[in-house]
Amino acid sequence: MSTPSDPPRRRVRTDSAGAVYGSLLATSVVATASTVGTYPRLQLILLLLVTGVVFWATHVYAHLAGERLVGQPWSRREIRRVALHEWPIVEAAVLPAVAVACSGLLGLDYAGTAWLAMGVAVAQQVLWACLGAARAGATRGQLAAEGVVNLVLGLIIVATKAALKH
Repeated sequence: MSTPSDPPRRRVRTDSAGAVYGSLLATSVVATASTVGTYPRLQLILLLLVTGVVFWATHVYAHLAGERLVGQPWSRREIRRVALHEWPIVEAAVLPAVAVACSGLLGLDYAGTAWLAMGVAVAQQVLWACLGAARAGATRGQLAAEGVVNLVLGLIIVATKAALKH
């Protein structure tokens, strides 16, 4: 039991759904992007980041609209709370975008860049899912199941790209 003099406990967030969703989104963006224009890496980076921001804003709006009471306006506090909760969708686009930005330094062509970015996105998706499960107190079996399910979801997109030779 806590007393008034006890320091407040930091709430540990176990919800990694936004990061998992954003990682899957990033994989999809890279898989469907084609090389167009003079600066395909820059275009892919912008596509990843803009898509992440647009999906984030869409999630924020949908969440707010879904919880709104009839006739009640949204408060700034509520908008901020929802926006922060959904922010991992945007964050999940950053690491694949960094991989794209660094791919030239690794000597990768555009196809290699796309495969690198998808690999990074799928890896972080699995990591975020497992981290969320671990923080929620999942058993080792549940943790393994989270990892496998998320790996399969990511690999479905990767396999689709490979099958379509896109």
